[in-house]
Amino acid sequence: MAKAIKILLIEDDQNLADNIVGFLEDFADVTAVTDGLDGEYEGKEVPYDLIISDLMLPGENGLEIIKHLREDKVDTPVLILTAKASLDDKIEGFNVGADDYLTKPFHREELLVRVKALLRRTGVYSEDNTITVGELTINLENRGVQVHGQSVKLVGKEFDILTYLGQNKNIIVTRDQIFDRVWGIDSDTTINVVNIYLNNLRRKLESVGQGGLIKTLRNIGFILEVPDAKTD
Repeated sequence: MAKAIKILLIEDDQNLADNIVGFLEDFADVTAVTDGLDGEYEGKEVPYDLIISDLMLPGENGLEIIKHLREDKVDTPVLILTAKASLDDKIEGFNVGADDYLTKPFHREELLVRVKALLRRTGVYSEDNTITVGELTINLENRGVQVHGQSVKLVGKEFDILTYLGQNKNIIVTRDQIFDRVWGIDSDTTINVVNIYLNNLRRKLESVGQGGLIKTLRNIGFILEVPDAKTD
């Protein structure tokens, strides 16, 4: 079952990477790479919710990765995870665009707390594991959708698309971003599948009076608009 939260881990210590992936696997879908250049490529091409990056990496160091991501307008939160613990290192990390900084060795529980804090800032994570958009509630734990207590039955990819749009409510997302997020950049499926699933999703939302929730911006992308500015 696909998880709603996607994290990119850039760490060249394979044992540590495996431990982090294992620790976070119940919370998020974690993709791990060991090379800095691969990490930058993944960070630019795939819409992750969070990036965790070491600083000392083969190919390209963590500071360069963050700098290049920010130059390309990638605003994904970045948590630096490194053995470099000096104040100067921390200041440099924040100056290039990092959002948090955790030094090795670290407690796994502290890593998870920091991850959750960063995801709360962007609205991707909430303690009750739900996303609310107007009258619609998405439950990330049981993958259920309800409108005024009435369940909306969605298949896997329909739910994943709605969740991704809900995590980015009031933000335009492109068809490419939806495809990369839900199917993955290495998928053999054609990008037209996005339109098929979106049409099915719209019909199901329309059956419960929410047909206009997902709007298409011609030649730009899609947006899930919050109908009331006071909605969480």
